[in-house]
Amino acid sequence: MGKPVNTRRSEQEPVKGPVDKAMEVLEALVEGGGGPHRLGEIARRTGLTKPTVHRHLRTMADYGFAQVAEGGSYRPGPRLLGLAAAALDAGPGLGLARPVLADLRQRTGLLAYYAVRDADDAVFLALSEPSREYRMSARPGGRAPLYCSAAGLAMLSALPPAEVGDVLDGAGPLPARTPHTLTDPAALRAELADCGRRGYAVDDEFEEQDARAVAAPVVGADGRAVGAIAVRGLTFALDAAGVELFGPMVRAAAKAVSSGMAGVPRLGLVADGGVA
Repeated sequence: MGKPVNTRRSEQEPVKGPVDKAMEVLEALVEGGGGPHRLGEIARRTGLTKPTVHRHLRTMADYGFAQVAEGGSYRPGPRLLGLAAAALDAGPGLGLARPVLADLRQRTGLLAYYAVRDADDAVFLALSEPSREYRMSARPGGRAPLYCSAAGLAMLSALPPAEVGDVLDGAGPLPARTPHTLTDPAALRAELADCGRRGYAVDDEFEEQDARAVAAPVVGADGRAVGAIAVRGLTFALDAAGVELFGPMVRAAAKAVSSGMAGVPRLGLVADGGVA
């Protein structure tokens, strides 16, 4: 899914081969909650011709990776869903993250989630949602740019400067998702420095208006960032006081998962507002 991690932006786009096109069709097939998606919609998303998209979809359907739905549209097939479930269960951090997320959700009343990095994006792998009428837009498999999401900023704050430069120093300005999005690389580096000092990142309506999030990096045994633990809520539910209260809790949760990945026994899950 997506481009390989640490891929630098190049001035010239490589020529797409059959496998590249198939991967783009597969990615479009699962976007937006899994559809169903019409042929023309997938063609628009990928920039491929309808005959090319149709050929790939028919092959995927033959192998169970796609399924024909009503009106000639397509949705992810059972084999693809089974492989996705198996991959999630095999994730090294997910088994450690799930109980931590449930604990955070219970303590904060907010959506808690675990994300990993895929090239320039944060991908949400596991969520623990509070039982309330309003649901946040995040979903398993969803993604957000590293530079404007709490999980992404948390991971960037724990990466070497060269890798941060790969993400921030493109050919043009970073696109704004909201009026509050930080798009200037210098401002983002200052924000990352603050993240590093306090141990957690804050998305203050950077990704989505009226939504705020707090995240802390999860590091592997080698000390490299492998993911992030975060909580997210509407701005009235996660105000400045909430950030001050929940930030250390999220930081402690991320440290608990990091310790588990390094093989260090965990004494507890989340500290009550204190430093883990």
